[in-house]
Amino acid sequence: MNGSRIAAVGHYQPAKVLTNEDLAGMVDTSDEWIRSRVGIRTRHIAGPDEPVDELAAHAAAKALASAGLAPGDIDLVLVATSTAIDRSPNMAARVAARLGIPSPAAMDVNVVCAGFTHALATADHAVRAGAARRALVIGADKMSDVTDWGDRTTCVLVGDGAGAAVVEASEEAGIGPVLWGSVPEMGHAVRIEGQPARFAQEGQSVYRWATTQLPAIARRACERAGLAPEDLAGVVLHQANLRIIEPLALKLGAVNAVVARDVAESGNTSAGSIPLAFSKLVEQGRIAGGDPVLLFGFGGNLSYAGQVVRCP
Repeated sequence: MNGSRIAAVGHYQPAKVLTNEDLAGMVDTSDEWIRSRVGIRTRHIAGPDEPVDELAAHAAAKALASAGLAPGDIDLVLVATSTAIDRSPNMAARVAARLGIPSPAAMDVNVVCAGFTHALATADHAVRAGAARRALVIGADKMSDVTDWGDRTTCVLVGDGAGAAVVEASEEAGIGPVLWGSVPEMGHAVRIEGQPARFAQEGQSVYRWATTQLPAIARRACERAGLAPEDLAGVVLHQANLRIIEPLALKLGAVNAVVARDVAESGNTSAGSIPLAFSKLVEQGRIAGGDPVLLFGFGGNLSYAGQVVRCP
């Protein structure tokens, strides 16, 4: 075995749906204003009794079931999140406890919106190095916990949710080489900080960076996998907003690919957005098994990470 692959995926969203009309009753906004600026119609919001690790565990359980695996088959758990309230035990340990995974390595990865693709690369490296047999990689965030619901510039963007993938060894590489990096001197552009912690961003700075700098970086991720953008069957970008997703996908040149637009119904779920959108495309049969798909995360810390994977 000299490679790794995604064996299965799964996702979970809370039952409560918050519409644009609901938000219009909370802050000075409207359905037309939100749709025209970010393309979001609805988002799912977790209740006070639904912590991040519960969202993550639901998604992970679905991925395990889809892979036909038991909790004891997993020896590495990675959870990408930036909305953990407690420092310890971490989300990965709590998810492992919920699922009954015995004695795994359990680590959280906080790279905000690019967290899942960073965690996926870490799992790929661990499996290929022989440090793990099978890994559970989860992106989960409860953005409603860190949102100022009186700030119309941010509260219209966010949602809660989780997605997960099972990564295992394979004879051929089903997860391409990662291309990752950051612009740390611009880390202030996206923040979750303060007491209580609150999400804030410099929207125009993020928009300019994402639409001008990231297309070339995403193309380089394809090159590392030995593919041209037109070879892609799917493109799953961080679901920030449609005004970023659509121009980025267009400039990438993935003319034959299905482009995930789950942000319209789920909002920005940070680290949960890529695995959530990817799992939905798989579940809907919009991408066939073995097809090449670009996963590309970007955002908080002005970090980015992307890799081409083969659809399970």
